Amino acid sequence: MINEQQTDKPEQPVETDDTAGRVTPGSPDSQASDQDQQEAPSSPAQMTALLEDARAKADEHWDQLLRARAEIENLTRRHARDLENAHKFSLDGFVRELLQVRDSLELGHDAAQDGSADVEKLREGTELTLKLLNDVMTRFGVEQIDPQGEPFNPELHQAMTTQPRNDVPANRVVTVVQKGYLLNGRLVRPAMVIVSQSGEGKQS
Repeated sequence: MINEQQTDKPEQPVETDDTAGRVTPGSPDSQASDQDQQEAPSSPAQMTALLEDARAKADEHWDQLLRARAEIENLTRRHARDLENAHKFSLDGFVRELLQVRDSLELGHDAAQDGSADVEKLREGTELTLKLLNDVMTRFGVEQIDPQGEPFNPELHQAMTTQPRNDVPANRVVTVVQKGYLLNGRLVRPAMVIVSQSGEGKQS
């Protein structure tokens, strides 16, 4: 009997939240929605204006890109031209200084053609020309290697032969056959030398 009474008892109505999914005024979602509506263009005229503004900015940026690219290309061409000229005319200053040496040599040669030329004056002229040439080479970083009496250095000297000597220590340069030269510290030509060896040794 009790079960029948419980079965006949009317069911209680289930309350539902009618506010679910509904945005109430003043809520954060409502404020975000209002802001989106304010920011979004509300008419075709505004959309057209925004589109024209974006197109103008795009054209401006494109023009800046083209100008930057043209400037880079001009700098590249200028650098290539300067580099070519540097290679082509790198010896311009050296040649200009060398011309005065040639002029001096020609004057000495012409003077030597005279049968009555003073040999002493010719010798002095030759010495002055050699000094002039040495000064020019020094200004352009050319250094002479004249290792007479120095210890043999295989990095700067090339031994043509050895010579038994009792008056000098072994492995010394006793004769410079041909002087060597450095260009800004870099070996251009080694000095050709004869090197001493112990007097008990045999000449090679």
